[in-house]
Amino acid sequence: MSSFGATAAGGVDREAATADDGRTRRFLADWFDRHGLTTIVDAIGNMYGSVEFVPGAPYVLVGSHLDSQPTAGKYDGAYGVLAAAHAVHHLKEHVERGSLTPQFNLAAVNWFNEEGSRFSPSLMGSGVFIGKFDADEILKVTDRAGISVRDALSDIGFHGIDPAPEAVSYAEIHIEQGPILEKEGLRIGIVTANWAARKYSITVHGEQSHTGATHMALRHDALVGASRIVLAARELTRNFDDGLLLASVGQFDVEPNSPIVVPSKVTMAVDLRSSDPDVLEQAHEMLLAAIDEVTEVNVSIDTSSLRPSTSYQLEGVELAEEAAKDLGLSHRRMLTMAGHDSVNLKDIVPTVMLFVPSVDGISHSEKELTRDEDLLAGVKMLTETVARMVRGDIGAAHPAEFANASHTSS
Repeated sequence: MSSFGATAAGGVDREAATADDGRTRRFLADWFDRHGLTTIVDAIGNMYGSVEFVPGAPYVLVGSHLDSQPTAGKYDGAYGVLAAAHAVHHLKEHVERGSLTPQFNLAAVNWFNEEGSRFSPSLMGSGVFIGKFDADEILKVTDRAGISVRDALSDIGFHGIDPAPEAVSYAEIHIEQGPILEKEGLRIGIVTANWAARKYSITVHGEQSHTGATHMALRHDALVGASRIVLAARELTRNFDDGLLLASVGQFDVEPNSPIVVPSKVTMAVDLRSSDPDVLEQAHEMLLAAIDEVTEVNVSIDTSSLRPSTSYQLEGVELAEEAAKDLGLSHRRMLTMAGHDSVNLKDIVPTVMLFVPSVDGISHSEKELTRDEDLLAGVKMLTETVARMVRGDIGAAHPAEFANASHTSS
């Protein structure tokens, strides 16, 4: 799979609904077909490889995403989709042999545009699935070239018409994207909650002029104003204990971007994250104050969104812990700093989120690596966890409690 969109440095460049994303999706659909799974594609491009065990029953969904950041690693998301596909196929064989009695149906899923690098917002496909976003409105969203989600999906043949399956529960496995599991020598992370995040789209408005003829006192340089915001975001982190707040500017566009023109406009994406919601709110207020202090230009916050910290259901955490113990896999409870489709799914159904170690904690990089033995242990863990979900150990008949954010280990 990593040959689709492969980069010279060993990563992938496979943004959502690009030609390489389409080729990867066709590879997955072919895999589903060869292994007896029915491919379903909904209106927002989510792909499901489904198998019906109990007519009319809802589905245990298990999956992740195939899209990537530009020049990204080959494990992020794609590992979770492949692990899900193998788990579903393996459990299908168990049901056919009579060694697993299902209460629910089962489907592997590839969520559309988890990354959000080509189309914003991120977690797009799963957001439509849970009703957080309206499908018709999302299909109108455009990328920087003015291409809509609808047209991009149609171009690669994945603007579907199938109804999405009804979910009873969800499981996802992912590389950790951090250093904790590797440092502690553990195989599996079991996620109890997500970090809170605030994301902003900001535009700095200046006045275009000649770099060689405009006196400094007469300049209204959008790039200078934007640079002050970038530095202010970084400085926010110094107000809190180390590691408690993350602040980044990951996207930055300068107009007209000419070497002899004072910039007239800069647009940027600012990202603040914390495990402590109170810290995040303090940082939010500090950022607004810092923006108010920027002189010489006008600054507008075009969009601002909050992803709150919420817990995964305790029944799913405990089910995963029991599975790990029975398999003899070392594990611990932990938070997820990054966003995942499971963050959306846990709002509507019991959800299990699992991690495998990332070497040196590196992710969103061509240097991204998870060792083969950890990848295989993760598939084993996911398969066992989903088997218990399919037989009805958690689901609609079980009242949900939510896990706390404790960090225990086994």
